[in-house]
Amino acid sequence: MPERVSPGPVGSNACVKEAVCIHTEKIFDSCKDKDCLEDLRVFLTSSSQTAVDSALSIRARSADLLYVATQVEPVKFNRGFYTVDMRFFYRIRGEVSTLSNPSVPISGLAVFDKRVMLYGSEGNAKVFRSGGGLASLTSATLASANLPTAIVEAVDPIILDIKIAEPCSAPCCECDVAEVPESISALFDSPLAMDLSSRRVYVTLGQFSIVRLERDCQLLIPVYDYCVPDKECVGASSDDPCTLFSRIDFPVEEFFPPDSVSALDGYRETVGNS
Repeated sequence: MPERVSPGPVGSNACVKEAVCIHTEKIFDSCKDKDCLEDLRVFLTSSSQTAVDSALSIRARSADLLYVATQVEPVKFNRGFYTVDMRFFYRIRGEVSTLSNPSVPISGLAVFDKRVMLYGSEGNAKVFRSGGGLASLTSATLASANLPTAIVEAVDPIILDIKIAEPCSAPCCECDVAEVPESISALFDSPLAMDLSSRRVYVTLGQFSIVRLERDCQLLIPVYDYCVPDKECVGASSDDPCTLFSRIDFPVEEFFPPDSVSALDGYRETVGNS
């Protein structure tokens, strides 16, 4: 009986059983970016704004990427190319020191807009899936029925700097966020303060991201065998807890520091301790 082929590199002696047609998302174009987002305004919660107004100093704690809203539009006079507009929503956490309290936690929202242009091929066929229903049919969904799908992959950013600035004296010295989705606002413990006359917090972030355009397509691929799992599910048996625990490998890396770190890990450690 020939040896079963597992996912991964295929040897020259592998035997293809059949060719099958599958429906999947094909990546037509992609790009990666390393963005330094300098001096993004943090729209603080109302309680955090009160603390910042009387703060003596500020320190950064963490930055969480909450969501990336995307929109795809075709590029005129450049067939097959599309712009991908992205809006990154971040939750910034920090702490300030005041005369009465040396450590007051604060949090707020930071927003970053980004645009890239990628090749997404052309498609005149409109894609409709069962289960959508007529209730979800709008002019916007109909117009996007033949557009490629934008996928954004990103990790939580690195906080490079955070600072407090005095209120702006000009009538409008910067552009504010026009609208914050309710689902984003609900992630904060109190309403966001958008007052221009209060002290402000600015943060500088380092963001790594990958953007790609995909389209539905049918591909003919070789099949070697069915993909059958080759390991048992832990906890699926009636063994006692100690027997289950004995199957878990000892976490050696949790007790001993690594011999070397990558450049990114070293950079994170340096920035975190600054």
